[in-house]
Amino acid sequence: MVKISKVYTRVGDQGSTHLGDGSAVDKSSVRVGAYGLVDEANSMLGYVVASMPESDQGQTKEIREALLSIQNDLFDVGADLCVPIDATEKPGARLRVQSKQSDRIETMIDRFNEPLSELDSFVLPGGTLMAANLHVARTIVRRAERAVAMLFNADCKQTNQETLVYMNRLSDLLFVLARVANDNGAKDVLWNPGASLDDDNMQTDNETAS
Repeated sequence: MVKISKVYTRVGDQGSTHLGDGSAVDKSSVRVGAYGLVDEANSMLGYVVASMPESDQGQTKEIREALLSIQNDLFDVGADLCVPIDATEKPGARLRVQSKQSDRIETMIDRFNEPLSELDSFVLPGGTLMAANLHVARTIVRRAERAVAMLFNADCKQTNQETLVYMNRLSDLLFVLARVANDNGAKDVLWNPGASLDDDNMQTDNETAS
């Protein structure tokens, strides 16, 4: 059980912080940036859940339950990232993200995606409010994923690759959930390539004719 007895410590007043293993690093470090963005993604998912309709029925209830479980996973991801892997670390000695957590996300993707129609264009972020919020969450998760990828590339020996795999799967799931929230894709807003160019051409033609 984690116990937090004091909110402020003044340790970071000079721009440094401590990782989970007690080592001091700059707050500008790639590792701190990575787990910080994971925390930001988690916060956005909390917003999505809090903004859901109070009538917790059907698919809305399923999405809520999925997101709440994912929020817990994201704390696991953050806890993993904030403790660099030590060469002498024994399996199970630390909380580390495992492949079965990403496998669980894949199972969710398959289940939620099954009733959705195939897409013939890219989906614009929007539709229902819940779908729009899920798209915002998806893009934040993508940003966090890129930060974790940067950390893994910079320090692969001390970073668990399963954290990167998990973030990658999660962004895919949020895309699917956004479509589910859009009445199983019926309210998806599809990309129309060059639509504004057609409008400009039409305006030019009208001006020439006048």
